[in-house]
Amino acid sequence: MQHPLFQQATYLKSAPNLGSCPEDVGYEVAFAGRSNAGKSSALNVITSQKSLARTSKTPGRTQLINFFTCDEERSLVDLPGYGFAKVNINVKKAWEAGLAEYIEKRTALKGLILLMDCRLPPTDIDIVMLDWTKALDLPVHVLLTKADKLSKNQAQASLFKLQAMLKEQYPHATAQLFSSLKRQGLDQAWAKLEGWMNYERPVKVKAD
Repeated sequence: MQHPLFQQATYLKSAPNLGSCPEDVGYEVAFAGRSNAGKSSALNVITSQKSLARTSKTPGRTQLINFFTCDEERSLVDLPGYGFAKVNINVKKAWEAGLAEYIEKRTALKGLILLMDCRLPPTDIDIVMLDWTKALDLPVHVLLTKADKLSKNQAQASLFKLQAMLKEQYPHATAQLFSSLKRQGLDQAWAKLEGWMNYERPVKVKAD
């Protein structure tokens, strides 16, 4: 099962800051989250590609803003992971400044996919991201990753708890369960991306 738009994603460039980003036009959706939340794996599954985004056993490897074009108007963006990066403090400060500038000033950015491990409660920095995007009026969709690591009831309980918090405190955000390993929640994630990117899948015409 592949998506007609996202399977076309190809690497365009990596940028350390807003000034180095591609032209600010069209539709972009960015992926953010803790470095061990399964961000790269989710991107690879969503695009039906094995290694579009690097996966690594060493969290914090993605230190630049990475752009992947899907067509002439639409791109997916892989943001630096946060929380576990073992990098030089000066590099980290510059990278966080570049990330903040991108999220606050990029007009092509239509929404943020925020990845959280469904086995863990939102971290302090996850809450900071929710507060920040709320202040910016930037839509957020949370992928509760690694849903296959919990029983169905446990995963649903984790989702309901987060959804209740979002409804009360962060109405700009929605959430779903997701598993890269089992490809769980893929259609729902695709639908959210399509809406933000103003994209309609081609209608398949049945042969007579």
